[in-house]
Amino acid sequence: MTVSRKPVEVPRPTAASRETSRMGPLACLPVFFNLEGRKAVVAGGSAAAAWKAELLAASGAVVHVHAAELSPEMENLLQTGSVKGSFVHHAATWSPACLSSAALAIADAEDDSEAEAFAESARSAGVPYNVIDNPGHCAFQFGSIVNRSPVVIGISTNGVAPILGQAIRRRIETLLPRTLSDWAALAGRVRADVMARLAPGRPRRQFWEGFTEKAFGDESAPRAEDDMPALVDELCARNSTSHAETKGKVTLVGAGPGAADHLTIKAVRALQGADVILFDDLVSSDVLELARREARRMMVGKRGGRESCRQEDINELMLTLARQGKSVVRLKSGDPMIFGRAGEEIDMLEREGIEVSVVPGITAATAMASGLKVSLTHRDHAQSVRFVTGHSRKGELPDTVDWQALTDPAATTVFYMGGRMSGRIRDRLLSEGCNPALPVCAMANISRPEEVRWAGQLSDLEQGVGTLSTDGPVLIALGEVFHRLSEKTNALPSGGFAELRRASGNQAIF
Repeated sequence: MTVSRKPVEVPRPTAASRETSRMGPLACLPVFFNLEGRKAVVAGGSAAAAWKAELLAASGAVVHVHAAELSPEMENLLQTGSVKGSFVHHAATWSPACLSSAALAIADAEDDSEAEAFAESARSAGVPYNVIDNPGHCAFQFGSIVNRSPVVIGISTNGVAPILGQAIRRRIETLLPRTLSDWAALAGRVRADVMARLAPGRPRRQFWEGFTEKAFGDESAPRAEDDMPALVDELCARNSTSHAETKGKVTLVGAGPGAADHLTIKAVRALQGADVILFDDLVSSDVLELARREARRMMVGKRGGRESCRQEDINELMLTLARQGKSVVRLKSGDPMIFGRAGEEIDMLEREGIEVSVVPGITAATAMASGLKVSLTHRDHAQSVRFVTGHSRKGELPDTVDWQALTDPAATTVFYMGGRMSGRIRDRLLSEGCNPALPVCAMANISRPEEVRWAGQLSDLEQGVGTLSTDGPVLIALGEVFHRLSEKTNALPSGGFAELRRASGNQAIF
């Protein structure tokens, strides 16, 4: 019997004290130089010096290259020029006099002696300096750069782990829409118009929140220049209405089976833009850590046989929050459209005129297949896949399922939430003529550190599920595609999984 409960708000992550919320020590100060039209010096003609020269020119600097010999890369750069700055080549090695009036100075020194001489000359001239690949002779470092100009992101590891900085850059690159540069440039063009038309404070803030939402939510670049007044009119009108009249929106987001790195980029963006997150109690804490820190978090979990929130209460909560103008994320384990009650929630929200969208997630069946390296549709064994609920609304064996069809030997069948009914599922399939030796796999906590797996045959299903020792949802999969699973047990990867390995006749826990 399921006991009803009300949604529970979870406290936002906060600093433990005033001291812990203050700025911690910085290895270096991140600053952004305006080099437009200013002199920059590059000493050396190597490929590494060419890359630094190109970077400085891209920032608008007039780059003076001092080098008697040029690498092919530097020679090509000086010939082709830059899209923004310019180059001046001095066919001689650098001297202290060349640093006069420079904004920055870069050198590719041949040895520490030259590096020290360059650094000392730059210090004497009062010029910030950097000797390439020589941290001991640098007043500043170049970090990894994410370029969505006018949005520019710099990442520094203070020179101790450049490869880590590059990996961080790649991660950020995946989170930012490719059209962000266009939207940021547009923000600069419309800023004066917005300030003239909207009062300071909440109206302007709401406008820019709406603008930012479009920048991150629209896959395309901004509309043509002649449509810009229409866009400004639209957002200004939306944000000039009273707060009570402002409608929010609801996004149904698939959290996947548990591992945070299984989320889609779009799911992460939705979490980072949410005002309120209504999440199932199966959603992992690692996934919630990706959400905006200021977002309210409310657990609205539903678990068979446990204290659960009523679907009616969840629907009412979503509706109330959206009518308050909130951006609501309904965060569901797995994929929202697979046994997630998403259809009922979408119907209700659309009936009430609330904007609703769906972000897909990795469902447990595909995560299981990936973890086991088993194709659910291996062409030698299965031509179809069926996802079947393991219990009815009443908590019994589902009576609307064509059980005879589930005995098809050319299909793979996956039962969701079937742990408590495993014995009855086995008995029903056997009564319909299913092969007792049909390969079966059961898994719980899929993709999580505490994941457990069992493989065997249909006749041993109830006993096998019992060995998993979990009270969480159990996924049961049947089909010939799993016939080699027991044989492959010792070859399966163990890193990151709490796996039990035990051979017992025709079954295995691993």
